[in-house]
Amino acid sequence: MSQAFLVNLSDQKANPVWGENALLSFDQQQATIHINYQNDVLSQVQSAARKLDGMSLPSIQLAGEQWNSELCWAFSQGFYNAKSGAKVLFPELDQEAMEALEAKKHISEWVRNTINLGPDALAPTVLSEKACALLTEVCPDSSMLTQQEITGEALIEQGFTGIYTVGKGSVNAPCMLQIDYNPTGDADAAIDFALVGKGITFDSGGYSLKPSASMAAMKSDMGGAATVTGALALAIANGLQKRVKLYLCCAENMISDKAFKLGDVITYKNGVTVEVLNTDAEGRLVLADGLIAAQEDGAKQIIDAATLTGAAKVAVGRDYNCVLSMDDEFAESALASAKETNEKLWRLPLESFHLQQIGSSFADIANIHSGGESMAGASTAAAFLAKFVKQPESNWLHFDLSGSYSLTANGLWSAGGKGHGIETISDLLLK
Repeated sequence: MSQAFLVNLSDQKANPVWGENALLSFDQQQATIHINYQNDVLSQVQSAARKLDGMSLPSIQLAGEQWNSELCWAFSQGFYNAKSGAKVLFPELDQEAMEALEAKKHISEWVRNTINLGPDALAPTVLSEKACALLTEVCPDSSMLTQQEITGEALIEQGFTGIYTVGKGSVNAPCMLQIDYNPTGDADAAIDFALVGKGITFDSGGYSLKPSASMAAMKSDMGGAATVTGALALAIANGLQKRVKLYLCCAENMISDKAFKLGDVITYKNGVTVEVLNTDAEGRLVLADGLIAAQEDGAKQIIDAATLTGAAKVAVGRDYNCVLSMDDEFAESALASAKETNEKLWRLPLESFHLQQIGSSFADIANIHSGGESMAGASTAAAFLAKFVKQPESNWLHFDLSGSYSLTANGLWSAGGKGHGIETISDLLLK
């Protein structure tokens, strides 16, 4: 077994032989990251890790006294790649810090690895099974978890028409996974939070077919489901004592003689009718079922997460996630949690007038905006979801996960899933 490559930290400048203001210098089987503490230290460490990852080093040992949990975590995120993960050995920290760091690394890599799986390896029910396995693994007492998977025709029997409609064109059955984490021991305890995740394991666009360049990354369209699963797992690992229920809305959006079509009208169990004007706007159709179920169960606060719109990526790129809400206090809490956990989050607008921009001549609403000048795609997608929340003005938060996946590697992230967002949502649960 080869010896791990050592990486140290220094607040001294590198020898000019390595370049003006060099971030890295090398000495035999070790490297030094030269930190400028007047700038963003975590980004410098993560960027250095990306550079070292490009050297195909088999493993890294972080060495020296300057490493703390945050710096170790930043390095681990940058050193990860989709082929080999992040083979990083941490320095000696206190036991509690080490356990927390190892748990966060394991859960984050579960999210990233799951997002990176090809669609042939991740059918809707497989995603459901993997989510159950992760939460069972991190939960200290299996009696705190109960689960139910509603699959195929059973979705129609229970009124979950959105998930069924989107998934019926695939040979892989759609499903809704419900996991109830209840550490109170009281079966009648209120559900403090509902987490609803979009789990489209592959999105061809349906009959509104995507071009190949856009379709290639659509294995990542279950990023919302992976993110809320990871967030709940991380909160449990950190001692969550609230009752939280998870709803994963899982399907493949494919083309066949059974697939849904433009012009179809879906009737949801809350009575709302939806005209399908674009089969590539399918994520909101499945999330609607999860929102309805969360309210049926009486959840106090609802958080949904989805790789929902290209409009969010146009607005903020792939560096930030977006949050939309009509509850200012809840939205501010999310922004505060993102800042506290060093994740990037930006609020996009959601106003009552956006709910008027998804009209239909044949149903209550359409699944895309009405056109004209009302082209705020992320806002009107959130407005669609608001139609399935009884009181959207309070206790509901929508994450459009524009920053959960990178098409190509950059200075901070490898190509593929990033796990970006799990810490923000986990922090919200713990607060």
